Amino acid sequence: MFTFLQSFIDLGAIVVLPILIFIFGILLGTPSKKAFNAGLTVGIGFVGLNLVVELLSGSLGKAAQAMVERFGLQLTTLDVGWPAAAAISYGTLLGSLAIPLGIGINLLLLFLGWTKTLMVDMWNFWHAAFVASLVYAVTENFALGLYAMISYQVMIYCLSDIIAPAIKKFYGFPNITFPHGTSAPGFLVAIPLNWLFDRIPGFNKIEADSDTIQKKFGIFGESTVMGLIIGIAIGLLAGYNLQGILQLGVKTAAVMLLMPRMVSVLMEGLAPISEAANQFVQKRFPGREVNIGMDSALSVGHPAVLSSSLLLVPITIFLAVVLPGNKTLPFGDLATIPFVVCLMAAVFRGNIVRTVVGGSLYMVSILYITSWVAPLVTVSAKAAKFNLQGHSSITAMAEGGLWPTGLFVFAAKHLPWFLISLILLASLAGLFYINKMSKENEVN
Repeated sequence: MFTFLQSFIDLGAIVVLPILIFIFGILLGTPSKKAFNAGLTVGIGFVGLNLVVELLSGSLGKAAQAMVERFGLQLTTLDVGWPAAAAISYGTLLGSLAIPLGIGINLLLLFLGWTKTLMVDMWNFWHAAFVASLVYAVTENFALGLYAMISYQVMIYCLSDIIAPAIKKFYGFPNITFPHGTSAPGFLVAIPLNWLFDRIPGFNKIEADSDTIQKKFGIFGESTVMGLIIGIAIGLLAGYNLQGILQLGVKTAAVMLLMPRMVSVLMEGLAPISEAANQFVQKRFPGREVNIGMDSALSVGHPAVLSSSLLLVPITIFLAVVLPGNKTLPFGDLATIPFVVCLMAAVFRGNIVRTVVGGSLYMVSILYITSWVAPLVTVSAKAAKFNLQGHSSITAMAEGGLWPTGLFVFAAKHLPWFLISLILLASLAGLFYINKMSKENEVN
């Protein structure tokens, strides 16, 4: 069974998601033709989205490498990026259990009414596998690694229920949430930062959402022109010639235009399934609501997210150089920054200045955490028989540096059973309050 599930997931998101959307659609009572078209449309949307992400990753990756070489950075730990981290995570027996466990936990919580999230984005169970692998690398206790995986998944479902209203309000996605290990943690980081920003005189008056910028700066405030300007600036920092600078500028402008278009195709496919899911639940469980758990790729096309993320690329490289004690060389996950800050942008109401400042502060913690856990990532990579390509130390910023990873590694090193149990109980308490207690308070 595990082998079959792993083989199915290995088909990739562009195949797995259409099949799952079709199956869910049929189970929810959607006509077969409509369910098939919905699944196929989602698959097409993901193909388009992947093409745009590859364009962004390829152009940014080369520019980042050029910046690293130009400034002669000497850092000992290479950021290999999330694709390598996912491969490492699923490359062990412990990691292969993440998918069936994640499905089972989701179904149990849905049955109990303790979550509103119906997880469709099964590929991203690799985040739980990654964290469990690091816990195992610390303790060499398989049962504890499994327990950490369960606790992490419950925590992510709790976060996905917390962030769903913000996703609906800011992005306009009804009944969609992101139980995504890269994005969800940033939401909780942004909340205290936003409280702080509101109390800084002068700074709290800055209005810098994409609409305001466009009104103030005219053509220079349009998302495509902003992409062009930011791309040219990154090209200059990378030391490109005129041709390279202009090509990078046009490519980033293209990303700013094409990303939202691909997201709209995805949403077109998801809309009938989301509607059917809520009709199904309302019919059988009156008063309950279901949110489809999707990849946060749906959100990265927003102008505030893309503009902030592009600005954060050179800032992250600069921070890596100046932060004392940092060992991480940002590289593979620089193109993943939009996924890291997409829910921070929602908290900051699309304010690009706040997102860049808040994202920079977040990047400081990410660089330090990822440098701290890098030895464990390297050990896990060797256990999964991952090719280190001659590097003595590797990491992946977009998961290895996030606060949940740091939390679980800290727990594994100090009273692991007790501290991981606290994480699990806190997550369950959060789910119970959101889905049970808050409803009772509303009724009363």
